[in-house]
Amino acid sequence: MAVYTEVSFDEAKNFLQSLKLGTLQTMEGCSGGIENTNYFVTTDQSAFVLTLFERLTAEQLPFYLRLMKHFAVHGIPVPDPAANQDGDVLHSLNGRPAAVVNRLRGKSELNPTAAHCATVGETLARMHLAGRDFAMQQPNLRGLSWWNETVPVVLPYLEAAQASLLQSELAYQNHVCTLSAYGALPGGPIHADLFRDNVLFEPPASERDPPVLTGFFDFYFAGVDTWLFDIAVCLNDWCIDLATGATDVPRSRALLVAYEQVRPLVSQERELLPAMARAGALRFWLSRLWDFHLPRQATMLKAHDPNHFERVLQQRTRHPLTLFRLAA
Repeated sequence: MAVYTEVSFDEAKNFLQSLKLGTLQTMEGCSGGIENTNYFVTTDQSAFVLTLFERLTAEQLPFYLRLMKHFAVHGIPVPDPAANQDGDVLHSLNGRPAAVVNRLRGKSELNPTAAHCATVGETLARMHLAGRDFAMQQPNLRGLSWWNETVPVVLPYLEAAQASLLQSELAYQNHVCTLSAYGALPGGPIHADLFRDNVLFEPPASERDPPVLTGFFDFYFAGVDTWLFDIAVCLNDWCIDLATGATDVPRSRALLVAYEQVRPLVSQERELLPAMARAGALRFWLSRLWDFHLPRQATMLKAHDPNHFERVLQQRTRHPLTLFRLAA
């Protein structure tokens, strides 16, 4: 989250009152993330997140907002977009498409244990199954087509070894997408960005109880893609050593076992998990390179370090059997 489009207190107050969400009491710009303008707001009714969309269009946004509404109805802990009197969940503020969702309880766990990873895996599987009857369609906009378009843009900023790794991995992923096993992968709506800072927890009732997952949020990279890619994105963030990018086997096993207790993987998913882990690392290395070298101006913007996912990709290419054995 960042602030690109400034919203005054009075503008936010009038906007929230038009949605019958109460009288604004506090308002604070959010510094995390890099895609949209976000404010934490509280009214005399509840706490909300006000989002102004900076890249996504009014034509693209109904997919994300209706998907969140669909998951909320199906019992998945996600933000629930507020509707106006006509039932619309997409609004406009200061010339930008806008939405308001309830602010979920809890906080992100940036040092997850195997128990946290298991809870994420279980909830992710339930979310995937809940999305099977979601009628709207929109591709993963940061998928292979975007990779092919964006790699040439960032190559001039890279050292020779980085450029070689990026180009070779892109060629590999183009090859993977031609495989019959890839074509057989099951899928549907995915989050596609389910990092540690996009999940909230509350403390359990006792030390013997599992962590209480209170929400998945920030669905604005969601799209229809393979479920395996979503799993791989999670493994690449929740289940690695942040300093080196190396796989944390106990956390990886916990996430996969919990996921499979809800939805067992098919044989093609077991076969291609190492390839999809590489794909997930490529996707976020590439987007961070783009944001780092071609930044947009924003109040409170903090760009992520692109070198982190370069290390993750190197680990995934050097040690493919680690995940293959875990998925076997």
